[in-house]
Amino acid sequence: MNNSDLADQLATAHGLSKADARKYVDGVLAAIVDAAARGEEVSLSGFGKFKVKNSPAREGRNPATGAAMTIAASNKLTFAPAKAVKDKLNG
Repeated sequence: MNNSDLADQLATAHGLSKADARKYVDGVLAAIVDAAARGEEVSLSGFGKFKVKNSPAREGRNPATGAAMTIAASNKLTFAPAKAVKDKLNG
């Protein structure tokens, strides 16, 4: 499923135009990204939590040459599903 499929389902379920539904989907995703960029946790009740995780700099190897290299520190967005989602996935 992609953004367009999600917007189509939203439009069908709530009697919206596909263009309006796409705007809503894009708006929700943009709000999640903006909050994550500020380092905030986004908690969606019954769905899960998006959290920013710091990954420190570390030593690695170039897979082509085997030479040692430093992998830069970075931030990653992680998702932890809610119990209801886990239960639905596991029957």
